[in-house]
Amino acid sequence: MSTYSTTAAAQADSWDWQAVVDFLPHFWEGVLVTLQVLALGSLISFSLGLVWALALRAPTRFVRWPVGMLTEFIRNTPLLVQLFFLFFVLPEWGVQFSSLTTGIVAIGVHYSTYTSQVYRAGIDAVPVGQWEAARALSLSYRRTWTAVILPQAVRRVVPALGNYVIAMLKDTPLLAGIGVLELLQQARLEAADTFQYTEALTVVGVAFILIAYPSSLLIRSLERRLVH
Repeated sequence: MSTYSTTAAAQADSWDWQAVVDFLPHFWEGVLVTLQVLALGSLISFSLGLVWALALRAPTRFVRWPVGMLTEFIRNTPLLVQLFFLFFVLPEWGVQFSSLTTGIVAIGVHYSTYTSQVYRAGIDAVPVGQWEAARALSLSYRRTWTAVILPQAVRRVVPALGNYVIAMLKDTPLLAGIGVLELLQQARLEAADTFQYTEALTVVGVAFILIAYPSSLLIRSLERRLVH
């Protein structure tokens, strides 16, 4: 038997299904935390991103410039640095949140700067004739946005927003850096107790695939429906 075959057989024999079974209770706890971060982080990023996009189109530069500089700063600094700043620095200024709340806020605010650009592209893609029709009908500024422009813009960008949901999912392991007990942190803690890293980390990797891949298929299906 070759050295490769011997090594492969040894690796197969070293897999411990009991370790997987023992990890499952902590695994499900990690799944719930990960999905909670993903859901609330997405809500923040989608809502705040729309606020940024509208502020960047404000008629006064005293609104556009500060918002533009803030979003550029957030988008061009690493999420992990922002996590550490919120978790370790803000308490020195008297502002303190739990690690989970900090993680949700950080990932939501970080990705809101990306979704703002998606909204901007969607708004720019609305035909000029729609703006002209709203003016011809004497619609108010607010009514033009809520009844004419935003419904069309948001419809165009839903698939792109869905892609950022998957990106946020893949970034949730960064929250382990501040002690959030999401999937990766649960796997690390389990492996530290049992010294069986292969099983825990493999289960977590498969879990991310099982969550992300169906989500990507759903986004593609939604995109086809919206286009046609």
